[in-house]
Amino acid sequence: MRFRSKPLSTIISLLLVFALTQVCIAVSLAGPESSTTGHESSPVPLRPTIAALATQGNKPISVNGEPAISGTTIVSGASIETPNGVGASVSIGSLGFLTIQPNTKLTLEFQPGGVKVTVPEGCVTLHTRAGTTGEVESIKSGSGKTDPAKDDVVASCSGSPIPEPAPAPAPARKDFFGLGTAATIALAGGIETAVILLIVLHDNNPSPSSP
Repeated sequence: MRFRSKPLSTIISLLLVFALTQVCIAVSLAGPESSTTGHESSPVPLRPTIAALATQGNKPISVNGEPAISGTTIVSGASIETPNGVGASVSIGSLGFLTIQPNTKLTLEFQPGGVKVTVPEGCVTLHTRAGTTGEVESIKSGSGKTDPAKDDVVASCSGSPIPEPAPAPAPARKDFFGLGTAATIALAGGIETAVILLIVLHDNNPSPSSP
């Protein structure tokens, strides 16, 4: 009986070792595959662009029909309106920033790599960083775009580019008695000549002798 039980126990031990070996092999093969599969099914999400409002003197303006002051978060697609005498600006994260003049209505849209401003009324200036395409569109007269290859700026005022300020006019010369420049010079020369003649004649005129 002892001679027969020994081979049976040996066979059972070999089967257990074989089974454990297969389990270890299966786990080692399944581990990397499961890790790779899990990584592929969970892509890293893009960071959202966050825009923040700043108003002149921290006075309220209108955002989507509600009062808003400095520090208000602006989401893409927001409608912004500034009242008389109050300007504002919107910092659009790494994309750039927008300045808004008083009495302006606009819609601001943004996403990674792009900013669009639609301006039915008023004046805005859009500054974009390199790698960002900015567009200011007027309902009345077309649109302008920035160059994504560099930091750039585009402006619109009631649908037209903001004009450069006109140079200040030269101050008017004050001519003598309202005469023109040439007449003033001639008159001044004539007066000077008359004074010289009077001095010469006075010196040459002998004083009357006493009787």
